[in-house]
Amino acid sequence: MTKHNKQRPIPQPKRMQLKENHSWKAPAGFKIVVLDRGAVSFNIAEKWFVAKMEPTFEMHNAAPPDDDARLSVTFFRTQPGIDWSGLPADALLQRSLQGVADRETVGTSAITRMPRTDIEVVWAEQRFVDPVEKPREAFTRVTLARGFDIHAIISFDYWVDQAAQFRPVWNEMVRSLQIGRVIADPTRGDTLH
Repeated sequence: MTKHNKQRPIPQPKRMQLKENHSWKAPAGFKIVVLDRGAVSFNIAEKWFVAKMEPTFEMHNAAPPDDDARLSVTFFRTQPGIDWSGLPADALLQRSLQGVADRETVGTSAITRMPRTDIEVVWAEQRFVDPVEKPREAFTRVTLARGFDIHAIISFDYWVDQAAQFRPVWNEMVRSLQIGRVIADPTRGDTLH
């Protein structure tokens, strides 16, 4: 993927021992990523690692420059109680996909709305020529999720010739995506009481 120059050192994520009766469960070959005690969470392939935490959370399948896929997450909290129905998520996503200046866009898919009853999730895919690896083409899948006073933008970049390898990773990420939770004790997971 496009290489980054002079990144700040990565803060080390906290490692905590899970309690014996924890409720965390991920499908075989995946692990769970939880940001800000549940503001955003999803499953990602087991061997992926955190490459950057600020200002955008980023994970890669391998250490740059040997990576072939990258997942970036940005989220923000909104004021409680706002009715966002007057600002359609489809329109927000469409606008964010227009005019990306640092690359040559080859095409953009139609926006897909995920059938969810808990949160609103829309996504689209762009095909582009990587500005560093020219003439190699890549995909970026951009997902907008909102609900529970959280807006999250998730970008998933991967090479066109490796789509069969990485689309299942994206499928599991978006299937498992949750936003707006509050997890009081990360060593236990979600608890009902």
